Amino acid sequence: MKRRTAFLMMLCVFACLIGGCAGITALPNQAAQPPDTQKAEATEAETAEDPIELIVFAAASMTETMEEIGAAYQELNPGIVIVYNFDSSGTLKTQIEEGAACDIFISAAKKQMDQLDITADKEVNTDGLDFIDPDTRIDLLENKVALAVPDGNPKEINSFDDMVAGLQDKSILLAIGNEDVPVGQYTQKIFAFYGLNEDTLKQDGVLTYGSNVKEVTTQVSEASVDCGIIYSTDAFSAGLTVVDTATKDMCGQVIYPAAVLKESGHPEEAGAFLDYLMKDDSAAVFESVGFTCLE
Repeated sequence: MKRRTAFLMMLCVFACLIGGCAGITALPNQAAQPPDTQKAEATEAETAEDPIELIVFAAASMTETMEEIGAAYQELNPGIVIVYNFDSSGTLKTQIEEGAACDIFISAAKKQMDQLDITADKEVNTDGLDFIDPDTRIDLLENKVALAVPDGNPKEINSFDDMVAGLQDKSILLAIGNEDVPVGQYTQKIFAFYGLNEDTLKQDGVLTYGSNVKEVTTQVSEASVDCGIIYSTDAFSAGLTVVDTATKDMCGQVIYPAAVLKESGHPEEAGAFLDYLMKDDSAAVFESVGFTCLE
């Protein structure tokens, strides 16, 4: 009898233990959320973590500096991804005009920026284009137009005066930018300063062209020409020798304006990056290759 009673008591204890465990797994405050709620919260979390892409159209002459600055900015702002489009300012201006997505435009000359700025002189913005936010526009940098030569300087060209003499006696080959890009337009002013006729020079076969300053720089680096007219910063980045720089009287100032576009998908973030380009850390990068910071 005692054994039976003990056995029954053990069964009761065992049943209570099982029931207690079942009670723990079914506590009301740990009830599973409906599948739809879980899915919605997961989607919101993923959306919150998606990085913001800032699309920056910048003159080709800024490639190395902007890539370095962009990398530093992304480290400070993990939620931002900088996407660059480097080309001649004329090409970038046309792409913006044709509807390309862009948050910030940095031109190597005021002309291309003015052509997109409704507040600019109507003689420059002849089509009345209204793409940039004039309240964000700044003059960011100044560059210099330079005469660069290949390693060894085989033709012993040491100045713009030497370049002019070589063009006139057809003894040298000069690389320049196309007429629709800023470096080519600055070159045309230098030709005018010296009384040179570009059409005559082309007929004489002493000129080659590049669609942007990087192409001209490459021709000099590869010694396929005797000299080239580029920017001081591009010569520095390519390790080329600069034998002369153009004065303000020869081609005017080389100003790089920057602005946020009116159709920017992220105007606040674009404005913050533009502000960063004016801070000391960015200025140190720009000045290390020969730019002069204006803001």
